[in-house]
Amino acid sequence: MQIRFLPTWIAVAAFLVLFSCQKSGSDQGSTGTEASAVPADNTLTEAEAAAGWVLLFDGSTLNGWKRYNAEEIGPLWAAEDGMIICKGEGLTEGTEGIGGSLITTRQFGNFELSVDWKITPGGNSGILYHVVEDTKYEHDYHTGPEYQVMDDEGWDGELRDEQLVGGNYDMHAPDPGKKVNPVGEWNTSRIVYNNGHVEHYLNGGKVVEFDEGTPDFQERYEKSKWTDFPDWNKSKTGSISLQDHGANVYFKNIKIREL
Repeated sequence: MQIRFLPTWIAVAAFLVLFSCQKSGSDQGSTGTEASAVPADNTLTEAEAAAGWVLLFDGSTLNGWKRYNAEEIGPLWAAEDGMIICKGEGLTEGTEGIGGSLITTRQFGNFELSVDWKITPGGNSGILYHVVEDTKYEHDYHTGPEYQVMDDEGWDGELRDEQLVGGNYDMHAPDPGKKVNPVGEWNTSRIVYNNGHVEHYLNGGKVVEFDEGTPDFQERYEKSKWTDFPDWNKSKTGSISLQDHGANVYFKNIKIREL
């Protein structure tokens, strides 16, 4: 009789041991050890700092930023809850008196930039670089190329491929296989500019790559809106810019390293 029931008792004992181990592992995770491996927002890991990355947003202030062609930043832009927020809903691009993109006071040439962002339904914005601030320019995009930030699906109107999220606006369409998270969720964009070689990434995947000055680049330029702006893309140093385009947009984890 005992021999016949022995396998059942062994199975029960094994189950209890397995359950105990799983619970112990779960308890260890609840101490925060695993969570601590994920860096807090608006901070750098030791590896990033050693590689030359610096934060452009400290998580609580707009130090190091200004509104394009303006002395005062507010009330359109604010640092709240660990984010830079553009409160543009219901406004037009560059609304008189309060509108205008938010730009860094520091200038960059060759760089790698990473930004987390999320947008509201139907929203439109952008991340620009090599922006030149001067009162003779009405907007930042008169001088700086734009990584498009966009709600492709919710936009009220037709969009050409070169106007879709992740693209080099009006020049290079993003890879159609790009991974973009739903409206209201965070996305991570990365721009690499190195002596005219440019790469755009979206949520870890490369979506655009091109070289300035090539015949293909020139052909695209001649078909674009940028021919209306004679100083567009002329400067190879300038500010990083977060675009005001009449929508609520949120940014965090803005970091850059010079190349």
